Amino acid sequence: MPNFRADRINNEIKSAVADILPTLKDPRIQGLVSVTRADVAADLKTAKIYVSILAEADVSKDIMRGLRSAAGFVRRELGSRVEIRALPELTFILDDSIVKGSQTIDLLKSLDIKHDE
Repeated sequence: MPNFRADRINNEIKSAVADILPTLKDPRIQGLVSVTRADVAADLKTAKIYVSILAEADVSKDIMRGLRSAAGFVRRELGSRVEIRALPELTFILDDSIVKGSQTIDLLKSLDIKHDE
């Protein structure tokens, strides 16, 4: 699959899943959940959906369980929003890069404050 086609499909699926997630009624899925990336396999059979969650670790685990149980529903909704030959099976993966980046910035700020004193 050429890169431009793969990028287009990844972006379409990322955008559609991001639109679908707020409509989920699962009480475990709460707070700020953002889709950071979608990686669809070349054969279009599977897709990894990377999500960032701004919450405590135990809440994040519950949210991930909720997302995994809602994968079938999200896939069906995806079918009405994205026009591709075959709908991929979805796998949700926690992307903690935003949280780690925030922690790094906080650490750098605290070091800068101590340095100024």
